[in-house]
Amino acid sequence: MTKTLSPEPSAAGTPQPLACNTSTQRWSTYLSALMAQAENAEPLETVGTLVRVAGLVLEAAGVRVPVGSICEVRSPGLPVVLAEVVGFNADRAYLMPTGPVHGLAAGAQVLPRPLPVAAPRLGMAAPTREAARPEARGLHLPIGPGLLGRVVDAHGEPLDRQGPIHDVTHQTLNRPPINAMDRDPIRKPLDTGVRAINALLTVGRGQRIGLFAGTGVGKSVLLGMMARYTAADVIVVGLIGERGREVKEFIEDILGEDGRRRSVVVAAPADAPPLVRMQGANYATAIAEHFRDQGQHVLLLMDSLTRYAMAQREIALAIGEPPATRGYPPSCFARLPQLVERSGNGLHGQGSITAFYTVLSEGDDPQDPIADAARGILDGHIVLSRELAESGHYPAIDVERSISRVMTSVAPKEQIHAARRVRQLLAKYNKARDLIQLGAYAPGHDHELDIAVQTQPQITALLQQDMLERAPLQDCQRRLMALAA
Repeated sequence: MTKTLSPEPSAAGTPQPLACNTSTQRWSTYLSALMAQAENAEPLETVGTLVRVAGLVLEAAGVRVPVGSICEVRSPGLPVVLAEVVGFNADRAYLMPTGPVHGLAAGAQVLPRPLPVAAPRLGMAAPTREAARPEARGLHLPIGPGLLGRVVDAHGEPLDRQGPIHDVTHQTLNRPPINAMDRDPIRKPLDTGVRAINALLTVGRGQRIGLFAGTGVGKSVLLGMMARYTAADVIVVGLIGERGREVKEFIEDILGEDGRRRSVVVAAPADAPPLVRMQGANYATAIAEHFRDQGQHVLLLMDSLTRYAMAQREIALAIGEPPATRGYPPSCFARLPQLVERSGNGLHGQGSITAFYTVLSEGDDPQDPIADAARGILDGHIVLSRELAESGHYPAIDVERSISRVMTSVAPKEQIHAARRVRQLLAKYNKARDLIQLGAYAPGHDHELDIAVQTQPQITALLQQDMLERAPLQDCQRRLMALAA
């Protein structure tokens, strides 16, 4: 016969819980406390060993972390070297350092590092507990309104000697892409302050456009004009792989005090390691994404997209990826759209990122593989001509070879017809330029050519502009339509 347990009455007649129930509750409370401690406990880390240094790549054994993780390379008597995992082969991990590797020797310790990096030294917000979890080993850098008016490097370190950066939080550089069906379409024009662009190559808010040019034809000056005159809430400038001398000159002489006040400048000069140059481009894009998600309209100027591709080429070749087109491995052409597609309009009701990427054409070769790939993934291209620059025509925009793919969606029909008419007259004149210069042109034989010759001074005046002159969008439209009439 089974005996049924029942609560025993107390002196007051109230039933009391059984002793077994009390013990179960104590064990449940104890286990809950253990689970809470386990969730907040630091995981055990594996320590790897540096076994090989070949060119730009560090090879470590015994460390098992995902690609994109940050590791510390520690050697006695030397500062810690940060490196990112860029590949692996069996139990060997390939790491790309973000700083000098002088003095490293075989046997140095390689430890996975919880992120973010160097927050206490910069006086920034302390990282949350969630940011230090093993699944969040990707690089986290300071992002926030405290970056406005500042110049930082690819690690978020201030370069302007204006003290630590405040009012920022550490955020990841790898953000999930926006669903293409959730993006706002490009329907509003953007005033860049440059007459040739506003009139004949109207840019839409949220457009991604390339600035194709060789060296020394004025692309930095044109970027500075757009940074000063473009109607945007925030300007993010990424100087990737450029000469160190040009960084200060661009900020002080070209960007100016007014442009710098609402700008964030990320500088990764040419002498930086290739991983740092790529990181600088991703950092500038992540900053622009942050302000876009806050509902602001951002202008992203990146100089240059070619240097970004060259940095990826150096990394890929160093870890053994075979070259393809003109020495560029396939990963270079896969990285370009991943970077470019992060800009553009956000979700409905959010802000936008209008991006200008400079693309260097080697020897002004339009068939350069990076230029050709960029032309296919961007929403238009503006070509700067060396011939125009040598003749003193600034900005040296070759209107015939340039196009804005969203102009028909953001410009009125009258402006589109006027721009097409001016393009026809400009093309007609350029085809007959040699005959005109030789004196073989005689008026009255070709009515269209006569009109092109007569309007050429007005067209040239429309396309030329001083660096310190601002050309509002509405004035450009009126001047264009008056010329076409």
